[in-house]
Amino acid sequence: MVDPQHHALWYPTAAYLYILGLDMLALAWEYLRRHPDYRLDWLRHHRRPHAAQQAAQPWGLRLWEDPALDARDAHPAWLPGHEAVVQLYPDADPPPDAATFDFWHIHGHKQLIHDGRALALIACSPGCCLRYVLAPGLEDGMVVAYAQRGRGAPHVPDAPAPMARPRPPPAALLELHTLQALDATLAGASLREVAEGLFGTDAVAADWHADGELRARVRRLVRRGNALMRGGYRRLARIDPPGKGRFAGDAKRP
Repeated sequence: MVDPQHHALWYPTAAYLYILGLDMLALAWEYLRRHPDYRLDWLRHHRRPHAAQQAAQPWGLRLWEDPALDARDAHPAWLPGHEAVVQLYPDADPPPDAATFDFWHIHGHKQLIHDGRALALIACSPGCCLRYVLAPGLEDGMVVAYAQRGRGAPHVPDAPAPMARPRPPPAALLELHTLQALDATLAGASLREVAEGLFGTDAVAADWHADGELRARVRRLVRRGNALMRGGYRRLARIDPPGKGRFAGDAKRP
């Protein structure tokens, strides 16, 4: 049986509703921070704060981030490469109608983070998180040029996403259920207990069979959560596996 103390942490689905508004980089952090080995490495680093930051790089991070912080409060300094990160440079040859860098015009709660190589700006609003890397020499009011990895022109939204949405997309619900199932199994819950937490005791009483679809669905969620936690998060963050080349642009999500 699951420890009652841990049961209270994963059982309420309402505690996971913030997952519905996360982007891929934030989701990658949610899976990484649950990895038992990462949590142990963080504790070792926390006890030796002057140790080299390079120890975080095998996890895909430039700097250590506290796994106790969820994606609403943590802003990990991922290794570079994700197409969602927009790079801002002073424009040396701007057109007459070029945009200028206006720090205070950017919507959302803003944080500046220096990871030892570059200055990153993260601006988060409900349902929207914008990430920028600021080139050296860029100042407020300068004409700015955008650069972004991946195909097509850079996408630089200038307004936050709506506060309310009519219905969460299926992909967001999948991540919510996956993370809730992962937390339940890490706490020692059985597959049946996971199903009761996700889908309710009535659904389990009616449809829980050895070869039933509900049991198979829960089993798939648990497998998916473990796969994402134990390395699959790198595909969400578009980080190369150790010793491998860059992911192809059309790499499939786990």
